[in-house]
Amino acid sequence: MNLADMLQSRAAASPEHPAILFEGTTTTYRQLDERSSQLAHAMAARGIAAGDRVAIFLPNLPEFAVVYYAAQRLGAVPVSINAIFRSAEVEYLVNDSGSRIVFTTGELAGFVPREKCPGLEHLVVVDGPAPESLAEWMSSQPTGFDPVPRAADAPAALLYSSGTTGFPKGVTLTQANIASNIATAARCSGYRSDDRLAAFLPLFHVYGQNYIMNAAVLAGATLVLFRRFVPDQVLKSVQQDRITMFFGVPTIFIGLLSIDLTPYDLSSIRYEMSAAATMPEEISRRWTERFGRRVYEGYGLTECSPFACYNDLVEHRFGSVGRAVEGFELAIFDENDRELPRGEWGEIVIRGPGVMKGYWNRPEDTERALRGGWLHSGDIGRMDADGYVYIVDRVKDMINVSGFKVWPAEVEQYLYKLPQVQEVAVYGIPHPEKGEQVAVAVVPKAGQPLSADEVIAYCRENIAAYKVPARVDVVSELPKSATGKILKRILRDQA
Repeated sequence: MNLADMLQSRAAASPEHPAILFEGTTTTYRQLDERSSQLAHAMAARGIAAGDRVAIFLPNLPEFAVVYYAAQRLGAVPVSINAIFRSAEVEYLVNDSGSRIVFTTGELAGFVPREKCPGLEHLVVVDGPAPESLAEWMSSQPTGFDPVPRAADAPAALLYSSGTTGFPKGVTLTQANIASNIATAARCSGYRSDDRLAAFLPLFHVYGQNYIMNAAVLAGATLVLFRRFVPDQVLKSVQQDRITMFFGVPTIFIGLLSIDLTPYDLSSIRYEMSAAATMPEEISRRWTERFGRRVYEGYGLTECSPFACYNDLVEHRFGSVGRAVEGFELAIFDENDRELPRGEWGEIVIRGPGVMKGYWNRPEDTERALRGGWLHSGDIGRMDADGYVYIVDRVKDMINVSGFKVWPAEVEQYLYKLPQVQEVAVYGIPHPEKGEQVAVAVVPKAGQPLSADEVIAYCRENIAAYKVPARVDVVSELPKSATGKILKRILRDQA
C-alpha cells in the first residue's frame, strides 16, 4: 500500500477536476499527480529512497502537497515542521528526524542552520531562484512515477508533538494509521467529490494534513487553500469559490460570532467542524442558534492520526466530543490504569487503527504512552451511559488550590456566558501557601468594557470560592499557536 495511490487513482479518474485552488490559480488532479511524480524522480536521482526522511518546512502553499505526495511515492517519510519555527527549533527537528532534505521557501531558508545539521544534504527552495530550487529539480523529469509499495506498518509521516512539556517528540504514523483514519474522516464528514474544503488550518498540523488534505484527495474533493486565516479573505472566498465545508478551531468560531457576517454570501456552506481544542458549549449553542446548523466536533491526538471520536452521525450532544468512531475504543482510567464507571472522570485512553507506531527513537516514551495496549491521552474526561465523551481538561492544565482540583475548562464555560466576553483563558499560577491559585486572561468584545472586578464578582456568584480567580488580566488578545490553540504556558510564564 502507499498513500500516493489515492492521488494516482484520482488523477486517472478525474484528471481535470480541481485539486487545489490557491490565490487565483488552479492545480488539477492531473497536475498534482504529475508534479509529485517529477519531484519523486528528482529525489530518487539524488539517492532518496523508502524510509528516508524528507522535511517540509512550508506554510500553506500548493507545493506542500507536491512535496508530501512525492515523498509518499518514494516510500520516504514526510517530516512536518511548523512554519513559524526558527533556527533552534528547526535544527532540533531536522537532526532528531534525520532528515536528508528540507523543502522550504526563500523567506524561511535562513532559519535552516545547515552547518548545525550534519545529516542534511539538500536545502530546496520552492518559490524562487536558489542554489537548489524546486523548479530546477523538477525540470525535464518524467511525469509518471508509480508509488513504491509499502507495508501497512511502515512509517508514512512524522509529525512532532507541541512540546509544551519538553522537547517535541516525533509521532510516527504508519501507512495503515493514516489510510484508515482519513477513510473514517471522509465517511463521517460526508466528503463528496464536488465539495470545496476551506483549508486555512496549517498543513503541517495533523488536522490540516490528514483530516482535511489527505481525506479530500481520497474523496476527490477540492482544497481551497489559504496561507492563514484572515477573516475577510476567507469569507470572500466562501462566496466567490462556493466553499461547502468549513473547518476551524474554537477560537475561529468565537471570532466569527463577534463580527457582522451579513455582507458575505455564506449560503454555499453545508458543513462546519471544529477540532484541535475543546469547543466551549456556550459557543456551540450560539452558533447553532444563529445559523441553524450544529458545529460537528472531533476529538483525537496527533498520536492517533488524529481522529478517534465524533459528535455525531446519529445524535449531537452539546458539550460532548461524541462517541468513538469505527474501529476505535475509548475508556476512562484512574491513576492506576483501572477503568472507571461511566460518569466518573479520569484520563481518556484510546485504542484503534489510527494509534501511532510510537515516538521516533524514544522507546521509553512510547512504552509509557502505549502501556497496557492503550494510548494514554493526557486528557481528563468522563463518558456517559451512551458512550459520549466529555472533555474536562488537560492533566497538565489542572490547577491545585489547597488540595482542591480546578479544571480551567469548567471555569471558562461559565465565563463565556458573560455577554462582554470575547475570549478567555484560565490557568494556574504559583502561590506560597495554597500551592496554586486561579488566574484569568480575558478579551472583552469590542465596545463592551469589562473590568477585572466585574469578572471576579461574576465568578463569586456562580462558582465555588476556591475556583474564583485571584488574578484577572483584561487583555487585547491571547497568545495562540499556528492552529489557533490558546497557549496557556505563555500566560503562565508572563504571570
